[in-house]
Amino acid sequence: MSSSSPEILTPGLVRLMAAGAGLCVASNYFAQPLLALFAQQFRISPAHASLLVTFTQLGYIAGLVLLVPLGDLVERRSLLVTCTACSTVLLAAMGLAPNFQALIGIAILLGTSTVAAQILVPLSAHLAPPLRRGRIVSSVMSGLIIGILLARFAAGLIADLAGWRAVYLSASVLMAFFCWTCHRRLPRVAATTQGSYGALLRSIVQLFAREPVLRRRGLIGGFGFGSFAAFWTAMAFMLKSQWHASEGAIGAVALVGAIGAMSARFAGRLADAGWARVSTGVFLSLVVVSWFLLFAGTHSLLALGAGVVLLDLGLQGSHISNQSEVYRLDPAARSRITTVYMTMYFSGGALGSALTGPAYAAYGWPGACVIGGAMALGAFVVWALGELRFPVRRMRHERVASS
Repeated sequence: MSSSSPEILTPGLVRLMAAGAGLCVASNYFAQPLLALFAQQFRISPAHASLLVTFTQLGYIAGLVLLVPLGDLVERRSLLVTCTACSTVLLAAMGLAPNFQALIGIAILLGTSTVAAQILVPLSAHLAPPLRRGRIVSSVMSGLIIGILLARFAAGLIADLAGWRAVYLSASVLMAFFCWTCHRRLPRVAATTQGSYGALLRSIVQLFAREPVLRRRGLIGGFGFGSFAAFWTAMAFMLKSQWHASEGAIGAVALVGAIGAMSARFAGRLADAGWARVSTGVFLSLVVVSWFLLFAGTHSLLALGAGVVLLDLGLQGSHISNQSEVYRLDPAARSRITTVYMTMYFSGGALGSALTGPAYAAYGWPGACVIGGAMALGAFVVWALGELRFPVRRMRHERVASS
């Protein structure tokens, strides 16, 4: 099956992959608007409750390292169906968990299985025609990011109406449907490499060592997602304490963020035109600026909303630009490239969550803003030091040559 066969990737199939990526990754983020509720129900501290997000992300990282590389070695549709079937069972287990310790344990396994989203993204890049790859990847990634955001809104709304257990049980039903749809609709995609599983894992280390663009883009993505995670880890507690918001209102903040995420879809067109390196810096600047507005969120909901829009616009745009750059490196290793990039990406998210819990406990919302703003600035510095030395003309020339 060739990536140069545009008839394979129909608009309907792109929409299915985008929706599926959003649903898979959303399962990791239902907890974030519910953290204050978990802290109250299980009588634990906010810092303890935030561990649920951190451990879910650690499970996701494990799945990125151990499962996603298999997309280069085995038939991908079967791998997707297996992962989504496991997610279906684990989501139901989350909804039936008897205590917070059980939630933590199941969340780690759930995070591991939901890497199906990161099998879909390189699959879309593999099937896409080269000159449309950026736009198609951006469509699937938009589904993924919007899934993260809408997960928070849906979780807050359902929790208000029927309790937090209904959030996970409902998601289990949706995941079962997507699993069945994957089996029926997705094409079979043959492996792109041969060898043993051990050799496949060793090649990931070799890929990391020989590709400076991959290392740099992974750092940019990790710092950026750490900034994003810092906001969402502390936001529920701030809105509860400062604005006395319900879980539904907290989740609704995600709808504001979705405006920014959807607005960033043009990042794929910029990447296809050869402007990914320049546009990355612009998007990262927006993330840095967003934290000044978010800092004012304890006194102004308008500033908070504007900050959320800029944060999500900047994160989504820089993420699409990053992926457009790394997927040009080695077409036969796109699943392993995804493993390296997304492991660094979600490691940054786990770090952002882990640092923000204690920072919020000690210093409140200003402490969380310092963590988020510092990670955003870190992403911008890595971009500036690594890529500003390339002339714009050379950037565009390299893009045309790779096409």
